[in-house]
Amino acid sequence: MSSFRMETYVLGDVSTNCYLVYNHETREAVVVDPADNGAYVLNKCRELEVKPVAIVLTHGHFDHIMAVEDICRAFSCQIYAGKEEELLLKEPSMNLSGIMGREKAVVCPDVLAGDGDVFSLIGFEWKVLKTPGHTAGSVCYYLSAEQALFSGDTLFAGSLGRTDLPTGDGKAIVSSIREKLLTLPEDTKVFPGHGEATTIGRERRYNPVRMYRGGKSGQEDEL
Repeated sequence: MSSFRMETYVLGDVSTNCYLVYNHETREAVVVDPADNGAYVLNKCRELEVKPVAIVLTHGHFDHIMAVEDICRAFSCQIYAGKEEELLLKEPSMNLSGIMGREKAVVCPDVLAGDGDVFSLIGFEWKVLKTPGHTAGSVCYYLSAEQALFSGDTLFAGSLGRTDLPTGDGKAIVSSIREKLLTLPEDTKVFPGHGEATTIGRERRYNPVRMYRGGKSGQEDEL
């Protein structure tokens, strides 16, 4: 039986999914997109008796990163993010922190991952899939042995991420989903940044990107 375990916490004003992934045997953990409530996440770590060793970020928007500092202050964690997301993570005006009375957030990743990079954390292999569109540096994390994909705000159940925020690109997100994600095995479980979990098989059948067709002169139509 696999030692892979996961808890999902819905946190913050925009109901962001924070995933606490841990090894049942070693009790080491990875926090995927820690959202904005570090105290809550740390309390859950104490309850589960797990120790975070890494934070992995799918992208740099405020609702996914505000608790990074609190968790790193409590534990010695390395921060992983996509290479093209470094500027957005370090610039509050781009990651949209500091608005509506929120604190400004600046995150400095320890590891900037490229497309196809594979790293071992807590006994599992994490493959980085570069999926620009929601932001230029958005990435997803695929754990093939566990049949799990952390899709951030790229792919949702029956939907896809918005592209009207800094560095967003509508055509890029469709390409990312169709070329990088929907090509994964259909029984892959998809854990998105917001909303319910889904599977690649379900999204192949029902996600609106399946209806997307190329436009005239090689230009793609809008959804």
